[in-house]
Amino acid sequence: MTLTYVFLITVALIILSGLFTVNQGYVAVITMFGKYRRSVGPGLRLKLPFLEHVFKKISIQNRSVELEFQAVTQDQANVYFKSMLLYAVQNEDEDTIKKVAFKFISDRDLMQALVRTIEGNIRSFVATKKQAEVLGLRREIVEYVKVEIDHTLAEWGYHLQDLQINDITFDKMILESMSKVVASNNLKAAAENEGQALLITKTKSAEAEGNAIKISAEAEREAAKLRGQGIALFREEVAKGMSSAAEELRQANLDTNFILFSMWTEAIKNFAEYGKGNVIFLDGSTEGMEKTMRQFQALMLRPAGTLDFPEKK
Repeated sequence: MTLTYVFLITVALIILSGLFTVNQGYVAVITMFGKYRRSVGPGLRLKLPFLEHVFKKISIQNRSVELEFQAVTQDQANVYFKSMLLYAVQNEDEDTIKKVAFKFISDRDLMQALVRTIEGNIRSFVATKKQAEVLGLRREIVEYVKVEIDHTLAEWGYHLQDLQINDITFDKMILESMSKVVASNNLKAAAENEGQALLITKTKSAEAEGNAIKISAEAEREAAKLRGQGIALFREEVAKGMSSAAEELRQANLDTNFILFSMWTEAIKNFAEYGKGNVIFLDGSTEGMEKTMRQFQALMLRPAGTLDFPEKK
């Protein structure tokens, strides 16, 4: 009986030694005599005791790693990158699991190869660009790296999920020079905008002034036209009045020169009544009046634009 118990206990221990568990999100790789035999998924699993061995448990979850490295642009400027890499095992197929399990000795070797590959691709891309272009090429850099590295990662059994470039910096001197360039460009743009605004203001002011002058000239022309029409009407009415007065004097057998005398006295009265401080010298003597009357008569006898008074009988 004792031997039986010992046998049963030994068998139970052997069976228990063949039991193992695989956590969710992992795949276990089983080898036998150092050679790949099979892979198993999560749960309680059984292997041949003393023959099969759990070589490695591979995580099929997403993994992330932060990278910091330096690159040199086409114009010999140092660029410093900080990026985050997200990758994972392609799938749970047996061929993929075998690649992941046996391509690299350890995860450390995988990580070193992965980081150096990505750094090399980014550096080769940056080497073809100038420093002024790099800051605006984040998306282009990521797309370039994904295209270049996906095939390599597929041979290792992995897939690049995402690559984010979180920070791109330059040497202090380059950053200061870039800041000066940006500042000078901003000043240039501000000066150009100010010049354009001043030009527009001057143009609009000139247009407004021109329109004002044009309107003023039109108004002056219209006023001059109206003044001329008013003077013409005044002269016409004066001529009609003088002709009528001369005709009445003639019918009354009176000298028509009385009209000139009346004009002379009315002129003196108007000077005295509406004068604004100007000094006008008039000869009020009889000889002066006769002289003035003769001058009026001479004006009246001019060939053009004269008033036709009836002569004294």
